[in-house]
Amino acid sequence: MDIDGKVAIITGSGTGIGRAIAIEFAKNGASVVCCGRRLEKIQETVSIIKNFGGRAIAVKTDITKLEEVKNLVYETLKTFGSIDILFNNAGSFQTIGGLWEIDPEEWWKDVEINLKGLMFCCWAVLPYMMEKNSGIIINMNGGGATFPLPGGSAYGCSKAAVMRLTETLAKELEKVGSNVIVFGIGPGLVKTEMTELQVISEKGRKWIPSTKECFEKGQVNSLELCAKTAMELIKISCPEINGRNFAAGQDINELQKQLLKIKEDDLLVMRFKK
Repeated sequence: MDIDGKVAIITGSGTGIGRAIAIEFAKNGASVVCCGRRLEKIQETVSIIKNFGGRAIAVKTDITKLEEVKNLVYETLKTFGSIDILFNNAGSFQTIGGLWEIDPEEWWKDVEINLKGLMFCCWAVLPYMMEKNSGIIINMNGGGATFPLPGGSAYGCSKAAVMRLTETLAKELEKVGSNVIVFGIGPGLVKTEMTELQVISEKGRKWIPSTKECFEKGQVNSLELCAKTAMELIKISCPEINGRNFAAGQDINELQKQLLKIKEDDLLVMRFKK
């Protein structure tokens, strides 16, 4: 897909990776809908985009509230007339600690944002994408999805569920003959508000000390890396990447050479290890 002239909704685009994605997409010609719970932050992102001549609007949205997600879709269609890309970037990792010591309600709130909110957004845009038989949904993965993350069970469990939802939704779309593509991206460790909590909080330093160590050594990915990888994957979007999960910084040229093998050998998906 050529992103120029397309319309992209990016959740959680007020700061961090989401803002970088919004800016990258706008620089490549997309009309961008920035959404998040903090209106002032998404308005800042819109201002940055408009300052270089891009097109963007801000729609305050709590993705865990279905009516607000419906309004997000309504405002997008009213303003730009289409929805071509949904990037489910918004996420939460506020609950840190052993399961016996965390607040169960806070644990569930992380899951609701990471999984329920993402599902609401997919559910809301799919009728429009399926009607025109075109569109791309990108779901953000995260650490703990494919390996245990002690101290981060809410985040890890929800992101594992996102990976399963990504593949399942892709299979459902294929089953009904839809050309809508769904895939996931993992950003790796990036310095954001979310990951900084693991450094500044006592529980974060206790349970996830590797984050502080990586920050100190400079072993982090840039905010822009995930956005650029997404752009490259969008350009080569095809049935072979449907339901698959990729990493920021993926070698796209090498990936293209392996597309048939990826599909035939069922690679880049979550499976039990035999």
